[in-house]
Amino acid sequence: MVKHSFQMSDATGDTRVLARSAMGYDWNYYADDETAIFGSGSDATISWDGDSLNVTSAASEISGTLAVAGATSLGTTAPMTAGTGITTGTGTVYHSSVVKIGAIFETTIYIDLTGLSSNVVTDIIGKEATANCHIGQVTAAVNGTIFAGYVQCLEAPGTGEPDIDIWYADEATGTEDTAITALTNQVVVLTAAADWTIARDGTPTRTITGLPAADKYLYLVGGGGTTDAVYDAGKFIIKLYGA
Repeated sequence: MVKHSFQMSDATGDTRVLARSAMGYDWNYYADDETAIFGSGSDATISWDGDSLNVTSAASEISGTLAVAGATSLGTTAPMTAGTGITTGTGTVYHSSVVKIGAIFETTIYIDLTGLSSNVVTDIIGKEATANCHIGQVTAAVNGTIFAGYVQCLEAPGTGEPDIDIWYADEATGTEDTAITALTNQVVVLTAAADWTIARDGTPTRTITGLPAADKYLYLVGGGGTTDAVYDAGKFIIKLYGA
């Protein structure tokens, strides 16, 4: 196999016309020293940035087996995000990911409650007196139709209320220290029915019983206790599976 090298000056009008008639579409030509463009409207590009090969297109299809050596990073174009009543907490950490493998969507939400506030039973947890305390919106396009899920405690909640439930509602605007029942079409996703702790033989999990419906916003809500305080600990993983 012969390796051919091309310079910018090689991509003349004549070569583009020749390739168009041979292949049925605009030929890929060099936009600069390290970028190739496909299609008449820059429909796709392949570029080298000095460290990585970057492919940009509406979709990329690979026929046959894909073998990957080394670390792999996957992401969707529309991951879940939390409201400002969560993300502006001092010391609060929120991350989410959605990966589709075959026909199954796997959603992961990680949250560290540090800096958020709790209050009485059924009150929304979030930054004190702040609106938009949801931890993400579930949509069919991003998460699929949810058919299962669970919550895993990685670090027991500290200072704030340790009995924490999960609800969903129509609105994204729920405010800390406001009853979740004041929102529209609110439904319990998970009732902890006990303080969250880490068991000696591993991390306990609780299965989600009220599957989140499409287009609903998820909230952390005070469960059986009435502790009015700011959390100094409490780490959780929330898993949702959709199809």
